Amino acid sequence: MKTLKETFILENPSSDRIDTLLAKQYQNYSRTYFQELIEAGHVLINDKPLKKRQIPSSGDRIEIFFHKRPGPDLTPQAIPLNILYEDNHIIAVNKPPDMVVHPAPGNWSNTFVNALLNHCALPETSDLRPGIVHRLDKETSGVLIAAKTEIAHQALVKLFQKREMKKEYIAIAVGKVQEGLISLPLRRCPIDRKKMAVAPINEGKEAITEVKLLAFNGTFSKVALKPKTGRTHQLRVHLSHQGTPVLGDKVYGNSSINERYSINRHYLHAIKIAFVHPITGKPIEITAPLPKEMESIFVCGF
Repeated sequence: MKTLKETFILENPSSDRIDTLLAKQYQNYSRTYFQELIEAGHVLINDKPLKKRQIPSSGDRIEIFFHKRPGPDLTPQAIPLNILYEDNHIIAVNKPPDMVVHPAPGNWSNTFVNALLNHCALPETSDLRPGIVHRLDKETSGVLIAAKTEIAHQALVKLFQKREMKKEYIAIAVGKVQEGLISLPLRRCPIDRKKMAVAPINEGKEAITEVKLLAFNGTFSKVALKPKTGRTHQLRVHLSHQGTPVLGDKVYGNSSINERYSINRHYLHAIKIAFVHPITGKPIEITAPLPKEMESIFVCGF
């Protein structure tokens, strides 16, 4: 049940978005909190739900249904981990496609962090990401690395920042993928801020992906992808932009193809990471076997 907490009429015109305006008026709550209320339909303007980018007008009647947010959960949980490599400094696992990396709104528990805390000690942190140095989307499987000490954490972060972590992915894409180097800048989609999009020339952030076609069965491509940069959703957006989206991608993909083949997650897998161990100085290469459902696309001859 919603509990009506506040109703007011906006008396003075404002150039602020509604989430910003409410955060200024109710300073005990963050703008992120109001964005969550808005997305859940718990903020109304003139009795109608609104969008978080909406700018209210003078005279608008605003209703806010305050809800208690679920709290963060850094409780260790006995979640199985498929460990690929581990020493006193770092750990690498083969992340399954249904695991969220760290606690966040909508996924406060049952994350990779909760599993790690049950497995080993992690460096102290002020946020909800102890030991985390990079992310994989929930549906993306494969090699995921974390730090077990503060020194290793700082060193791994620097390796990522310097692009000295050599990552390779395997994707199953719709259609025949064109090999080569994709160099297309990316930015937040101006219409849907949860999505990324290819940016116009001289806008956005540099994004470069090396693409190699491994196999084509007449319908799908098996593709090796080496990101030269680390932008959000980079691989998925680049493949989608050239007309060969990742199979199963609900955001950037082909919905009719996904439904036809009953694919319920995007077929993208972090198969390899190679780097120089930041503590021992030894070269490390960690690989995660391709999930059976991705291999079966070619074995079954779809």
